Amino acid sequence: MKGAMWSNAWNCKGEKKMTDQIAVCVSDKGETAALFKAERIVVFEKKQGSWTAMRGIELTLDNSLGMRELRARIDTAISLLADCRILVGLSIVGLPYFVLEKSGFSLWEVKGRPVEFLDYILEREKETRAAETKNQQVKVLPFPVETANGCYRISLKEIQANNVGVTSKQVLLPFLRQAKFYSLEVLCSHVLPWLEVELAGGTLAWVTETIAKDEIKITITPKCCHDESSLNRTALRTQVGC
Repeated sequence: MKGAMWSNAWNCKGEKKMTDQIAVCVSDKGETAALFKAERIVVFEKKQGSWTAMRGIELTLDNSLGMRELRARIDTAISLLADCRILVGLSIVGLPYFVLEKSGFSLWEVKGRPVEFLDYILEREKETRAAETKNQQVKVLPFPVETANGCYRISLKEIQANNVGVTSKQVLLPFLRQAKFYSLEVLCSHVLPWLEVELAGGTLAWVTETIAKDEIKITITPKCCHDESSLNRTALRTQVGC
C-alpha cells in the first residue's frame, strides 16, 4: 500500500460483529500512533464507498498507571467502541493487547494515515470472516442412535434421496468397524451395494426386510449373536442386482 509500512496483523478467535467500522489510534499529526502514545482513537465508518470519521474517543494510557487503573481505562474504551471490533495502531502491546484480543478485537499494526490503509484492512477482514464461516460449515455426519442397551438405529433415507455430500459408506463404515453393538437397524430406500462386500467373510451378519415401497430395513448383528442360516444373502444380491 502506498505510504504504508506493514507489520504483523493479529486476527482474534473471539466472536466479532462485522461492521464497516475501523478504529485507529492517531497522533496529533493524523497518523497512526502506538496505543500508549495515541492522542485519541478515531472510529471510521465506510458509507456509500467513502470513509468518514464518526467519533473520537479520548484515551490516556501510560506505563505509570497501575494494573487496575490501566485495565479500567481499556474497558472504558472497549465500551465506547461499541460494535467496532477492528483496532489499528502503530503498536499494540502489553496488557492492552491481551485485554483487547480476549474481548474479540482484530488488532493491526500499521504505519501511515488512515486513508492509506482502511480499505485494505476492511477487505482482509471480510476475507477472513468468509473463510471462518466456510470452515464452520463442515458437514456433521449422522450417527446411529442407541435405542436400547447395545441396540442402534439409523435412517439413511435422506442421504440417499438428497445430494448432501455424504455417502452411506462414510456414515456406516466407521461404526461397523469400530463400535461394539448387539444390533444395528439401518433404514434405507435401497440396499447398499458396498455392504455385502464389507460384511462378507467378516464377523457381522445381516438380514433385510422390505417395510414399504422404497423403504428397506437392514439389521446387522455380530455372528456370535446370529444364526448363520438366517442370513438373507440371496435377497440382498437380488436387490443389488448382482
